[in-house]
Amino acid sequence: MGSIESYSTAGGKRYRARYRRPDHSQTDKRGFKTQKAAELFLASVEIEKAKGSWLDPSRSQIKISVWAEVWFDSLLDIKPSTREGYRRNLDKHIVPAWGTRKLSEVVHQEVQSWIAGLSSSLAPSTVNQVFFNFQSLFDFAITDGRIQNNPCKNIRRPKVRETSKTYLGHDQVLALAEACGTNADIILTLAYTGIRFGELAGLQVRNIDFANNRLVIDSTLSEISGVLRLGSPKNGSTRSVPFPAFLLSALKHRCQGKGLDEYVFQTELGRPLRNNNFRRDCFNPALEAVQRVDPTFPTINPHKLRNTAASLAISAGANVKSLQRMLGHSSAAMTLDVYADLFEDDLDSVGVALNNAAEKQIVGKLWAIPFFVVELKPAENEEIPAIAGIPGGGSDGRRSRDLTIFSRALYQLSYRAEAASRGGLVA
Repeated sequence: MGSIESYSTAGGKRYRARYRRPDHSQTDKRGFKTQKAAELFLASVEIEKAKGSWLDPSRSQIKISVWAEVWFDSLLDIKPSTREGYRRNLDKHIVPAWGTRKLSEVVHQEVQSWIAGLSSSLAPSTVNQVFFNFQSLFDFAITDGRIQNNPCKNIRRPKVRETSKTYLGHDQVLALAEACGTNADIILTLAYTGIRFGELAGLQVRNIDFANNRLVIDSTLSEISGVLRLGSPKNGSTRSVPFPAFLLSALKHRCQGKGLDEYVFQTELGRPLRNNNFRRDCFNPALEAVQRVDPTFPTINPHKLRNTAASLAISAGANVKSLQRMLGHSSAAMTLDVYADLFEDDLDSVGVALNNAAEKQIVGKLWAIPFFVVELKPAENEEIPAIAGIPGGGSDGRRSRDLTIFSRALYQLSYRAEAASRGGLVA
């Protein structure tokens, strides 16, 4: 247990509590107005030391501007573009607002007010990215044993509204590709493989498996502050992506005369592709030309062609696991979340497929099960004949051309008559 001593100040008597840290070095805390308050503090220190949860208060006095750099330098295995985004959030939003404050001084209400202020001028997605960095900064301080609680916990943040996705059809993809002239194969590759633009730009000759029509995606080329950097793909994993056979000749032409480590897609001057330059010089003018011909043509960007690739793949019969691997999502659950609207339509086709399969195997046997009634659906523009009190039938009394429907109608009639004679239920 520590010791308590009093001292005099201009504001009156105060108390100082002396105690030892877990490493047995001595420290103190001053400013208690009553001896009882100092005693309670010492008791709490001893309890926390016994539980192993004691934190040195002096370690939480570091300024956020300093701690932000410690946190930033600790980041490993993140893409250069991600690191640049974190750096921008620190320099533009976090350090100007909190840099002079100490870790221990920040409280929940202040963070909530700050987030509310950012939400009035920034997009919800930007606010959430800034908040994520600020929250991570405090999580790192907790892990380092500097603070006990994160003031960012349970902060209310703006919701990011989901925008409807745009999917191009085959004809629309072709129209946009043709408008891009010599870069038509870039549009077709993006729209029919679902790879990201940076992955396309970073594709090297060695990454194309011509024998199996596969692209091996193991790198991405990104522009960071005007400098091109080759890094790992999103999620850090290599994947194999199939491409349709009609792209084979275009890809072979792109690779002709190039070494294995040269980029497949380059500018006319033989330089690597840059997303902003490609959009300015090729994609945007092509899009405008197509929209002049067809004003209903949707406004998209190269990245949105991933949505088109997903839509075309699903319509061609791809399942969710194949689509996940093709697009490079971290899990099939993520793929379902992103493209739930596409798989809703797929559920209808599942019901139809199950019904068609069952009709071939069991529907003919269901008539023998008591009280099981199969809804009769005559062929289009055909009516069930009015026989022995069965509703329906043509006004001219003609016989049905479908003998199967005729026999099923007779069976239902006989079953209902037998059930009625026995006093049973009639389906």
